[in-house]
Amino acid sequence: QNGVMSGLMQMLLLKVSAHITEQLGMAPGGEFREAFKEASKVPFCKFHLGDRPIPVTFKRAIAALSFWQKVKLAWGLCFLSDPISKDDVEKCKQKDLLEQMMAEMIGEFPDLHRTIVSERDIYLTYMLKQAAKQIELPRASENEPRKYIPAVVVGVVGMGHVPGIEKNWNSDLKIQEIMSVPPPSASSKIFKFVLKATVLGLLGYGCYRIGHRTVQFVLSMPATQTYLQRLAEVPQL
Repeated sequence: QNGVMSGLMQMLLLKVSAHITEQLGMAPGGEFREAFKEASKVPFCKFHLGDRPIPVTFKRAIAALSFWQKVKLAWGLCFLSDPISKDDVEKCKQKDLLEQMMAEMIGEFPDLHRTIVSERDIYLTYMLKQAAKQIELPRASENEPRKYIPAVVVGVVGMGHVPGIEKNWNSDLKIQEIMSVPPPSASSKIFKFVLKATVLGLLGYGCYRIGHRTVQFVLSMPATQTYLQRLAEVPQL
């Protein structure tokens, strides 16, 4: 629905999520599910999903990678088997270690970090600032002066986004550019064509093999042999 490359990337990330769930006994994203539960207990609380849509992030991330970077990333995700413990998760809460992990990611896939982390830092900051605008109180008449009250906002974000949100908070942010989806590259078009041709070729070959074996099986049946023999004995007009 969102393109071949985006679909494959989503499948690989689901595999990673399943690996983490199996290792820790809990699914990623529990903090967001908990936030949703808590918001439902607060009167007049509005729950807002403030992250950039996944299809936009995936398409921008894939477009930013070269063909070999895509292969390297897919290979790493396919064969992810490193053990993860709850102690490892607790270590990630340490700011220095988290920054070190982020630096390693930047060094290996700088364009991927830009689209998945840095751009979403900007988007999350923009959405938080929109939610944090002062609320205007209703007025009894047009002559009554406007009164405002501060909004109470609780933002639940991944730890890796906190430094970026703090950095961007006082900036004049525009999100139009990071919401655009670039056209597919030539390598993506070639890969898509090769993938489709391979699938159709394998499907056609499979149908041929099944049909060939079915015909051979039917012809080898005694009833078929008898029928063909009788048919051959019928005098030609």
